[in-house]
Amino acid sequence: SLPGGTKLCFGAFVENRLMGALTLGVGPIEAHSLVEGAHRDDCVTLTRLWLSDELPGNSESRVIGVVMRALRRHTTLRFVLSYADPEMGHIGVIYQATGWHYTGLSQATPLYDLGDGRARHGRTLGHSFGTHSVEYLKSCGVPVKLVTRGPKFRYLYAIDPDVVSRITVPVLPYPKKET
Repeated sequence: SLPGGTKLCFGAFVENRLMGALTLGVGPIEAHSLVEGAHRDDCVTLTRLWLSDELPGNSESRVIGVVMRALRRHTTLRFVLSYADPEMGHIGVIYQATGWHYTGLSQATPLYDLGDGRARHGRTLGHSFGTHSVEYLKSCGVPVKLVTRGPKFRYLYAIDPDVVSRITVPVLPYPKKET
């Protein structure tokens, strides 16, 4: 699925065949506050990364590296955020392998079920209905329910090396998979 708020899309091709995709877009409203002096236009969030299982090992790291170099050369972006969802068994191994800074846990944000059992992000509701207000949606006859979820591991990639010294939250040791 293509997340609402997508700003940039990259394809990973082998010859003429699309073998993967990476999207970057709008993240949390205050994401830029993770870096002192940053503005909303200074950052994006990695919102999707998919690569075919047919690609060789470490392809995710290679694709991320190519995209980050392209952002450095062709944009004014200063940093990228991404999240790894522990509820899905993810700890951010790819981000750790590619030198991202681990900055702790995100705020837990709910998802929304519109009565079909499928959980949706609040931004998706905002794009579809103009709001993610449960009260308003219920008043319009939409059978919406909140789906609680926990926080995610948050990672920051500094496109601009000066960003590293301006990170406003502690940079922590990488989380490890529990055994």
